[in-house]
Amino acid sequence: MNDAALTVSEITRLIKKDLEENFSSLSIVGEISNFKAHSSGHWYFTLKDSDAQISCTMWRGVNNYVFFSPQDGMKIIIIGRITVYPPRGNYQIEVKAMQPAGVGELQLAFEKLKAKLHREGLFDPENKKELPELPMKIGIVTSIGGAALKDMISVAKRRFPLVEIVIASCAVQGVGAADSIVSAIQRLNKQNDIEVIIVARGGGSLEDLWAFNEETVAYAIYNSVIPIVTGIGHEVDFTIADFVADHRAATPTAAMEILTPEKEEIENLIRDFDDEITGKMFNKIEELKVQIFSALNSYGFRSPFDLLRLFNQKVDSALYRLNQTTEKYINYQKNKVVLLASKLSAYDVQKTLSKGFVLVKQEDKFVTRAKNFQISQPHTLIFYDNKIQLNKIYEKKD
Repeated sequence: MNDAALTVSEITRLIKKDLEENFSSLSIVGEISNFKAHSSGHWYFTLKDSDAQISCTMWRGVNNYVFFSPQDGMKIIIIGRITVYPPRGNYQIEVKAMQPAGVGELQLAFEKLKAKLHREGLFDPENKKELPELPMKIGIVTSIGGAALKDMISVAKRRFPLVEIVIASCAVQGVGAADSIVSAIQRLNKQNDIEVIIVARGGGSLEDLWAFNEETVAYAIYNSVIPIVTGIGHEVDFTIADFVADHRAATPTAAMEILTPEKEEIENLIRDFDDEITGKMFNKIEELKVQIFSALNSYGFRSPFDLLRLFNQKVDSALYRLNQTTEKYINYQKNKVVLLASKLSAYDVQKTLSKGFVLVKQEDKFVTRAKNFQISQPHTLIFYDNKIQLNKIYEKKD
């Protein structure tokens, strides 16, 4: 056996050292395949062309600087270095930067996502929410330092100074812009008094506007409880956000113009309302005048004394009937009292005694039968004019 033979680990270390030293900075063009965004935040994918492929890794934190969402089939240019993974003997590209190979690749990704969201119903008209006719509180999702915000505020002050504006500041371009836009939309949805939201930014290239073509932004707009109007870029610019929004305006200023009426329109509306109300009031007054004159010219108003005499006669008649009824009732009650008095007089004890009758009382009880009288006991004789008490006991003689 050859003593100079290398171990697997030794040869792998030599390869690793040679590759990593000689290929520390590479620029490679290829097509993405098997892209996977791991829950850890790292990206894993394969970069290929018609004849070969190579594994790639882009670590969390580094991939935060990519302004678009990589998709299978997209042609990209990466900058990175070759690294070797000794346990498997594999080599891969550790990606440091990534960009589309050209505008055509972004346009392809745009059309692919657009078709996907269209199939899912995010663009369907029946899912669009109605805009308020005269919103008093408007939320704006845009960059606080951008010209678009200044233009929208200027339009609002000129057209409808009463409107209140709530700004949810966010990044609208570059790394992390999509997440920033999503966060701003969600913040405004947590407020109960926002009536409509404008998502806006000024014009720019396809790359500048790409944050509004991200799937996360599309779903944030679709899931918003508050209606959303987009005003992104110039009139010719269309983004995925425009297709999902409840209404698309050509520019940020056009979005504000859609939601705010002109002061002159409000003034005309108030004048029309005033004229309409005034006309209705005069018509009602004339109608009531006719009713009043009709009533004044009626028979009742022409003969008030006849009506008064008629009412007096009715009152007199009612009083007469009341007096008659009351008198009859009193006489009836008097007769009942006389009848009862005569019946009671028949039971008057004094009247009976005056006729010569005597009451016999013994042991505090009246004796009404001879068999109940005890001759040996004291007793009282009650006459009409006096009482005689007999305490002497008489003996009965044969």
